[in-house]
Amino acid sequence: MNRVELRKSVVLFSSVLLILSFTSTASAQRHDREHDRGEGRWERLGQSRVDGRRDHDNIHVYARGAFRAIQLQVQGGGIEFQRVVVHFENGADTEVDIRDRIGAGDRTRAIDLPGDQRRIRSVEIWYSRENWGRSRPTLVLSGRR
Repeated sequence: MNRVELRKSVVLFSSVLLILSFTSTASAQRHDREHDRGEGRWERLGQSRVDGRRDHDNIHVYARGAFRAIQLQVQGGGIEFQRVVVHFENGADTEVDIRDRIGAGDRTRAIDLPGDQRRIRSVEIWYSRENWGRSRPTLVLSGRR
């Protein structure tokens, strides 16, 4: 191999390394942004149609496996959350602080679950009763592994 071919090979190899470096950096930054915003692959765990006569619902989770975060999405009308309790398969419970009004089509922030208690049995929700009329809201529970 002569000097010209060697120089071309070094330039080509350096260019490939530079491109790979930019690609991996961009991917890591995207992953960090997704994690900071609580994004990622969400799995639908269950749902409940809000009954205007009660102020309490329980969403049973039939999905197996551990989840590190949950999120509630409201469809069809706003809901003011009073209390949310996550019940785990091991018998432990944890209360989640939402205490906020979530409008129709909106969702809560990603709610991280504590420690090794991540196998969810159900999520119990208390909310303020409102006059929703005929279109009662639906709560959709999602989890991220």
